[in-house]
Amino acid sequence: MMLPLLRRSYSTQRAIQSVMVLGGGLMGSGIVQVAAQAGYKVTMVDTSEKALDNGRSIIQKSLARVARKKFADSEESQREFIQSVFANINTSTDTTQVASTSDLIVEAIVENLDVKQKVFSSMDKVAPAHCIFTSNTSSLPITKIAEITSSSRQERFAGLHFFNPVPAMKLVEVVRTDAVSDPVFDALFEFSTKVGKSPVACKDTPGFIVNRLLVPYMMEAFRIIDRGEASAKDIDTAMKLGAGMPMGPIELADFVGLDTMKFIVDGWKKEGSLDPALVKSSNVLDEMVSQGRLGRKSGQGFFEYK
Repeated sequence: MMLPLLRRSYSTQRAIQSVMVLGGGLMGSGIVQVAAQAGYKVTMVDTSEKALDNGRSIIQKSLARVARKKFADSEESQREFIQSVFANINTSTDTTQVASTSDLIVEAIVENLDVKQKVFSSMDKVAPAHCIFTSNTSSLPITKIAEITSSSRQERFAGLHFFNPVPAMKLVEVVRTDAVSDPVFDALFEFSTKVGKSPVACKDTPGFIVNRLLVPYMMEAFRIIDRGEASAKDIDTAMKLGAGMPMGPIELADFVGLDTMKFIVDGWKKEGSLDPALVKSSNVLDEMVSQGRLGRKSGQGFFEYK
């Protein structure tokens, strides 16, 4: 007998054709790009034209890199490739209008439960009954975000967690709540595969799979520094040379963002379902964040970045 999480169904869900991505930042624009490259009609939605222009710029630069690799000997082919992808992309600041005609909505906005619930509540009132709602959250419970919507929508509300940078990272965590139906879960697996990713199934638990393993690992590295047992440089060297890691836990935390790390751990601690030892705070992490040393994005974290 197969576990409910992995149960496959032969019943049908309306095919996904039109995709709405809410959020034009790094994650949102990356999701827009891979969906458009796969042939989906995608609308990127954000609160201002300035934010949308930034999203288009991110996609343009990313596609230029892809095009140079795919068509190194032909600038004309590079231009045609970029134009063909952008032909599948529209932009809008009208969330409800776009939601009313979408088959799939992927939310990639700020990690704030109230903000997410507010926007999903408004979209639930106008989106077609068959439309699947998903969140790209890395730290908030999907069930909690979805509870603001109708019971019928909760059957079509899941997590679709991409990784940064989206065009390069192959993994997608498809997060299933207890309410999600088999056809919807299957449709999300199919979509993830079509956009060139390798989907994995997981239940709606703190951190899903990757962050549930990585965040405690990085937090313990911080605590080693707290206790004065080793330096950041030596911790990273040890894990790269002794455990075969391509990047040490401290450099990885700088890449993720130290404020993001603190936000995730503080959220897990507040939620209260994990062993307290896993979410114990770190003095050095708290100090870094309070000083604005957030990692790569601020130019300085545990290490300096130019």
